[in-house]
Amino acid sequence: MNKYPIIRKIYLYLFALVGLSLVTIGGVRLVGLGLKTYVFTKADIYYEYPTTRPTMLPMLDGKEIEAKQPTKEEVEEYQNKQQTANRQREAAEALAFIIVGLPLYLYHWSVIKKDKKEELENA
Repeated sequence: MNKYPIIRKIYLYLFALVGLSLVTIGGVRLVGLGLKTYVFTKADIYYEYPTTRPTMLPMLDGKEIEAKQPTKEEVEEYQNKQQTANRQREAAEALAFIIVGLPLYLYHWSVIKKDKKEELENA
């Protein structure tokens, strides 16, 4: 039935390994996200060095306009939104690894198990 059984075995084990690797990476990333969210809450906060900004900006027509500086509340709101977006992005990527890797692994591993069972029955 199988013309090239060794190539088929290599293919099945390789793709089972790829699927298992994707599931593992996705799981590790989800655990890391959970740790950053609940245990190490400052792990994904990025601080910017405070710099002075000009209060008057030159315009093309030679006039100057006053630059509006963001308030502390606006900066905190921006940082919170950015942090939430980063967490959701990381969670989406981790779940994508799992969603792709799990069926890939399960299918190929079930074929491997079925082939092993057939080998044992025919032996």
